[in-house]
Amino acid sequence: MSTSSIVRDELLEVCDLSVAFGHGERVNTVVRNVSFTLAPGEKLALVGESGSGKSVTALSILRLLDPKSVIYPTGTISFRGESLLDAPEGTLRRVRGKDIAMIFQEPMTSLNPVFTIGDQLVEPLVVHEGLSRAAARKRMIDLLDRTGIPHPHKRIDSYPHMLSGGQRQRVMIAMALACNPNVLIADEPTTALDVTVQLQILELLEALQREFNMAVMMITHDLNLVRRFADRICVMQTGRIVEQADVETVFRGPKHPYTTHLLQSQPERIIDESKAASVGGGVLLEGRHLQRTFMLKSGFFRRAVNKVKAVDNVDIVLRAGETLGVVGESGSGKSTLGMCLWRLQPCCGEVRYDNQRIDGLKVREISRLRRYFQVVFQDPYSSLAPRMNIEQIIGEGLRIHASELTKIQRRDRVIRVLEEVGLEANMLSRYPHEFSGGQRQRIAIARAIILEPKIVLLDEPTSALDVSVQKQVLSLLRNLQVQRKMSYLFITHDLKVIRAIAHRIIVMRHGRIVEQGTTEALFNSPSDEYTKGLLRASFFTNESDATR
Repeated sequence: MSTSSIVRDELLEVCDLSVAFGHGERVNTVVRNVSFTLAPGEKLALVGESGSGKSVTALSILRLLDPKSVIYPTGTISFRGESLLDAPEGTLRRVRGKDIAMIFQEPMTSLNPVFTIGDQLVEPLVVHEGLSRAAARKRMIDLLDRTGIPHPHKRIDSYPHMLSGGQRQRVMIAMALACNPNVLIADEPTTALDVTVQLQILELLEALQREFNMAVMMITHDLNLVRRFADRICVMQTGRIVEQADVETVFRGPKHPYTTHLLQSQPERIIDESKAASVGGGVLLEGRHLQRTFMLKSGFFRRAVNKVKAVDNVDIVLRAGETLGVVGESGSGKSTLGMCLWRLQPCCGEVRYDNQRIDGLKVREISRLRRYFQVVFQDPYSSLAPRMNIEQIIGEGLRIHASELTKIQRRDRVIRVLEEVGLEANMLSRYPHEFSGGQRQRIAIARAIILEPKIVLLDEPTSALDVSVQKQVLSLLRNLQVQRKMSYLFITHDLKVIRAIAHRIIVMRHGRIVEQGTTEALFNSPSDEYTKGLLRASFFTNESDATR
């Protein structure tokens, strides 16, 4: 739907809104003089990096921020001409869920783990529509079916942890649409999902938006998604809207430098194609006929009822100085393959490092090799010990693998590697919670490279980062690889990221490799239908998209 076809009969109006937290002299203003409108049937995208004020603005619309700490110094929020900013709690309870609904970013933390999804789904219908629980259950089964949940009459009695990430997000959408709201606020609804599931969720939202003629406000930092979905875009930076226009106008001719910065922050190929084909002379790491099977258990006595082959007869080779990308959806076996190669999980088959077979080594023997095999995990906040400062975190490996170093020598080496990843020596005494997401990932990289490893396993290292920070981390990883001559096994579901940094790519599905080749060949002329589907879902619609 083009913006010109929308009748500007404003449904939601935010005017000169400022949001602050704190009391007395300690007040921090995080949203400053924000204004925008939303018309019936319109799709508006609120775009910006972490900390720009997007989610705070959205939560303010429904007054979901803690009333004890939030202050609204200026502005108004009106829904159909009725003020929400100073509305009594009774009015807000009537609006929430019925007139304005919200899909939160992480469904696993938004859904109550001790109740079935059915108990949680029927609540808005019982509260707002006055339906009996039986009638509400019947309607929600129909809505689950429409949102693409298989066997909805069975799934409605499942608990959140029993569903996949995409299914949980569909449940959140069904819950939000239960009362046919006029406005749907979607806060990063596809961030943690695989590319194919992202596309399914996006198409589902578009179909339901057209059917119910809803206005949708989507909060995201994914510019490809914005261009695919939205009519109009508001770009936020440090709490302010710095640019606002229809999507095509912004993408073709951004007016504000920050918008230009965001558009230029998309991952670009940082591999020298003239040298890519000649990278890696000798084989550094090799896996042959790798297999990893998990037994599924059920019942009180936890009897085995089924088995899943997470890695199914996989052969893999990683050469010196090479970045090998491993892509595929959740459950394809990517991370399990990495854990098997790193001897962090038991598996069948052969694993060779530098032509030495290591799959049969004992714990003490494999421990001596750990300094050459390092890992950077997906979420640095959960992988960094919260009670250790940065000096202790980065230097921990030195105490084990370089015990001959004195405390002063360890500190000097920690400072050198900290500066190498773009951080400063005065940060040594700080703790992980005092850093941004990008800084924490740099700390995780520093911890991995301080032992001068030969190979680093990178498991979704950029998935939780903003696009500009993502680009910085990719450049850092590439520079470190060239300087230290390391090899990377880079696991991700983000094809834009893997296109930027990988020399070769293997595509996994159901524990097997379905296609492999050089990055250029795989993106320009994929042979397997599954690979083609991944490229389409990532909005690489043709050859020029893939090579751009």
